[in-house]
Amino acid sequence: MLKACLGGPLSFRSQPFRRTVQIALLLLCLWIGVEFFLFMRWGMSGGAALYVPHPPGAEGFLPISALMSLRQWVETGHLTSIHPAGLFILIAILAISLLLKKGFCGWLCPVGTLSEALWELGRRLFRRNLSLPRWADWPLRMLKYLLLAFFLWAVLGMDGHSLDTFLASPYNRMADLKMYLFFARISGLAIGVILVLALLSVLVQNFWCRYLCPYGALLGFLSLASPLKVRREKSTCIDCGRCTRACPSRIQVHAATRVRSDECMACLRCVDACPVKETLAMEAPGQVKVPGIHFGALVLGLFLLVCGLAMATGHWRNEISREEYLRRIPELDSPLYQHNRGQAPRE
Repeated sequence: MLKACLGGPLSFRSQPFRRTVQIALLLLCLWIGVEFFLFMRWGMSGGAALYVPHPPGAEGFLPISALMSLRQWVETGHLTSIHPAGLFILIAILAISLLLKKGFCGWLCPVGTLSEALWELGRRLFRRNLSLPRWADWPLRMLKYLLLAFFLWAVLGMDGHSLDTFLASPYNRMADLKMYLFFARISGLAIGVILVLALLSVLVQNFWCRYLCPYGALLGFLSLASPLKVRREKSTCIDCGRCTRACPSRIQVHAATRVRSDECMACLRCVDACPVKETLAMEAPGQVKVPGIHFGALVLGLFLLVCGLAMATGHWRNEISREEYLRRIPELDSPLYQHNRGQAPRE
């Protein structure tokens, strides 16, 4: 049954399909941004401008709040009504990583898509990307794990009362609006940092993802438990090394029987680069080969399934009313909506 569902011809090149999925998700994020802009214009006008509902998808960019909500749900059974979409988006991403490796990073993440576009631009401009020497690469890769450890310490180190207080605070209720204002009123320093990261991403493959993304570090750990792995058939491999050269995560695919690295984003570039049919493939238990189009459909389908379940059960839109937004938006710059190392003030 598994072979009938997942198996199929492996000659299909997965990259055009992956590109389509990446672009579709990026366009969706841009549309959410437009909706958010129109919503904020309504709120900042005191309700005089055209009303556009708050876009729940914006909560997907609040991973720390979502992680706190997940902990609260696990420990108390209380399902948040403040940023529920953010919680379910996080659950979808974690589920993908547990079952389908870092498929979110390689197929859906808008930041990953932009990062990939930048290093590909660099390759077209300079015919190659820089590869940092091992003595620099390894310590820099540890940065994202240190950032992950800090965020996990901050979230898991809070006692239950402090966690509940923070999640119910005015700051957390308006966290996505504060995020919007950060970019709408972006400082020169922040622009400079973004430009430096963009330049480094042009020069070095996946600079942000490889060295700085704590989200990717978490998903990498979870992906080690995934039952799916890229597998190389030694008996038919011609040791051409094309798979390793194609890998944006610099994994030595040509030397592995099964790719177990937490850096693997399941982009399947290595599989597409292999010149010998069925020598390299994504495999499920029982040596069931999973073609790229099926794998991508599983990644996208699982994400949509979890988000659709949240919508169908009424756990997608938050509890915040129009009246509360109109009251709070004009005072977002007040101390009430600031936080001091997680100690957000209460009303």
